[in-house]
Amino acid sequence: MRHCFEYTVSVNSIRFGTDGWRGVIADDFTYQNARKVAFAIARYVVRAEKPGHGVIVGYDNRFASERVAQVVAETIAMADVPVWLSTSSCPSPAVSLLVRERAAAGGVMITASHNPYRWNGIKFKASYGSSALPSIVDQIERELATVQANGIPILPPRPGQIRPLDLLAPYLDTIDRLVDWEKLKAANLRFVFDAMHGSARGLLVSLMRRHGVACDEIRGTRDPLFGGVNPEPIEPHVAALRQAIRRGGYDAGFAADGDGDRIGAMHSDGTFITPQQIFSILFWHLAGTRQVSGDLAKTFSTTKLLDKIALRYGRRVHEVPVGFKYICELMLENNILIGGEESGGIGTKLYLPERDATVSALLLAEVMAWHGMSLGELVAHLHSEFGEHHYGRVDLELRPGQKERAMELFADSHVARLGGWPVVRREDLDGIKVYVGDVGWVMVRASGTENMLRVYSETSRTENTQRLLEEVSTLVRAL
Repeated sequence: MRHCFEYTVSVNSIRFGTDGWRGVIADDFTYQNARKVAFAIARYVVRAEKPGHGVIVGYDNRFASERVAQVVAETIAMADVPVWLSTSSCPSPAVSLLVRERAAAGGVMITASHNPYRWNGIKFKASYGSSALPSIVDQIERELATVQANGIPILPPRPGQIRPLDLLAPYLDTIDRLVDWEKLKAANLRFVFDAMHGSARGLLVSLMRRHGVACDEIRGTRDPLFGGVNPEPIEPHVAALRQAIRRGGYDAGFAADGDGDRIGAMHSDGTFITPQQIFSILFWHLAGTRQVSGDLAKTFSTTKLLDKIALRYGRRVHEVPVGFKYICELMLENNILIGGEESGGIGTKLYLPERDATVSALLLAEVMAWHGMSLGELVAHLHSEFGEHHYGRVDLELRPGQKERAMELFADSHVARLGGWPVVRREDLDGIKVYVGDVGWVMVRASGTENMLRVYSETSRTENTQRLLEEVSTLVRAL
């Protein structure tokens, strides 16, 4: 069975999603389909943006990404749009940053993010330096429909329109200014970074060593197979990081996904620090310790610990459907200090309305130095101050029709008890969230592209979270 994480592609059609399109290499993701997407983007830029400001094209470490980037650059250039093509692989946030700094009309990133190695894709970054808003996606989809119907016209190549651009040097210089290096160096901490063979390799190490902070790197070579695991910085894919931390005696470890926009972290004893805990630590530090102004934006599936921190510091909570595009939209329109999602994509007003694993790792290191606490101690401190929050998630692959029946079941007020606790209320912003007693909540959300149901839960005790996840999973499988 073929798995798709965000985007759906078939032989006869290409569906352009939030950031772009993903497909299986040599099956759906072909040079010809990449040209179609690129020409649709070019048509959008010519019609709706400032085409003379050009488009920046970057690429990750996946199989053939650099060759696809060249094809995309050539296709966009045919529309008489200047193109700056990255001189090396780079993380997606570097494309976003350079788009904004150079006032470009947009950016294209060749990546499939955290998907398995068989996948590749194309993301579009809008002129403000982040994911395309739904209104922009709609316009590109209309252009893509025209391209699919009429084909790509035969236009003369314009090699003079394509110029090389080093994205990494200005990117590093910009994020270098985001943290207190004096505090970080004085703390005498040692870090290790797991690049997961992705395009964030070498970046955190370069910055740390530039300022005399000890940092080593693992899995920093290019490997289109990603060492046999998905390039997603969550369990179980971070086993190599745990081994490195224990062998090297590091104070903390960080990891990034394939295109460097999602963060993972690990305590010195190898305990995984969840994305929910990372998000909470950063919000607590920026709002409380550094007293940076602004509110909180979070997706519907994210921890309630954030709400308690926001209440403590008088910050408003904006809750949105799942997807960073909704976070980005809020960050563009409101004074949002930090915004993030359940999967480790976090952005702050200090930088861009965009996810960035390297920036998140730098800020986490700063928190440790500022407070003199390990990551594990920081989590324990938040639990002692705001109450314990234990979060879990399972993904259920189902038969056709099961996920629809599951959503109907949990929306039904006749389901009065779960895990032995009474159902006290429901919310349906994106999926169905069911609150049980004063214990916590469990949520079901159907995938829009697969026969998959995601089940999330958060309670004050690990065993209660696991109990709810197991009971809901059992109920769903029986439907």
